Amino acid sequence: MDRPPHAGLRHLALNVRSLVEMKRFYVDLLGFTIEWEPDPDNVYLSSGIDNLALHRPAEASRSDVADVSRASDSALDHLGLIVRSADDVDRWAAFLESHGVVIDARPRTHRDGARSCYFRDPDGNHVQIIHHPPISSRI
Repeated sequence: MDRPPHAGLRHLALNVRSLVEMKRFYVDLLGFTIEWEPDPDNVYLSSGIDNLALHRPAEASRSDVADVSRASDSALDHLGLIVRSADDVDRWAAFLESHGVVIDARPRTHRDGARSCYFRDPDGNHVQIIHHPPISSRI
């Protein structure tokens, strides 16, 4: 049987500690728009070509739970946002720093010609801004 085609990774779902703080970060700083908020524990965001779901775990809704395990304790290494040009990586780093976001890895060009920087969202997830020529030219 032949493998059916797919259109790439376009959806990511994260369990979050503070839905309000994470929504504010991804909408106000990173420019995602809200697609749908079906209830107080879920919000679906998009940049127009993808879908990022933020979910408050069931344990986080209970008042007797003081703290949910940090998202950085998960198997997720990082999530990446593709930009169209290498210069956009530097512009993003400057923008984020101007809004108090600490850049964990300054913009640099990799051996494969990609350019990226890393920072963390409010839950501690690593986020990468990346210009990756083979896919950046397709957006």
